[in-house]
Amino acid sequence: MSPSAEHERYNLMIADLIGVLADEMDVEMLGLGATTFKRQDLECGFEADSCFYVQNFERVRNKERIDLATEPAPDLVIEIEITNPSINKLALFAEFGVPEVWRYDGFRLEMFQLLSGRCGAREESAAFPGVSATVLTQLLQQGKALGRTGWLRMTRAWAHEHYGGRGGPLFT
Repeated sequence: MSPSAEHERYNLMIADLIGVLADEMDVEMLGLGATTFKRQDLECGFEADSCFYVQNFERVRNKERIDLATEPAPDLVIEIEITNPSINKLALFAEFGVPEVWRYDGFRLEMFQLLSGRCGAREESAAFPGVSATVLTQLLQQGKALGRTGWLRMTRAWAHEHYGGRGGPLFT
C-alpha cells in the first residue's frame, strides 16, 4: 500500500528537520530514506519510513551496500503513523539494534531509545543531544500552518539560536 500525501508530508518534514539539526550542530549524518534492511540470522527485515546514520556515520559513509551482519543498524529510524500504528515495530527495531526511533502521528512526536534490548520512551534524543520530543512536536505543529520554505527558515532560526550556529548547544 502506498503512503498517503499526509504521511509523506510529515516524513519529509522530519527528514528536513534532521538535516537542519545536523547542519546547525555540525554533525555529519547519512540519510538512507526507506532502505530495506535484512538479517538472515533473524530471518526478517524492516523498512523504516526514513533512517539515518549519525553516531555510526564514519562506519558506513562510503558503503554502497550495508550488511547488518557486519555493520550497525541505522542510529535513528523515523516512523510516521497516521493510520496504522506500528507500536509492534519497536520490538523489531530493538532486535535489529536500532538505538533510537522517532514516531510521529500527525500530532505528537515520541522518542524511543534502545535499552537492554528493548525500546523505552525518552524525552531527549541520543542522536541529537539537547533536542526534545516536546520541542520537535511544537516545530512540526507550526509547520502545518506554514509553507515549506517559511517553516525551514523558522526551524533553522530556532536551531541556530539554540545550537549557536555549529558546534553544540549554548545552554548547559
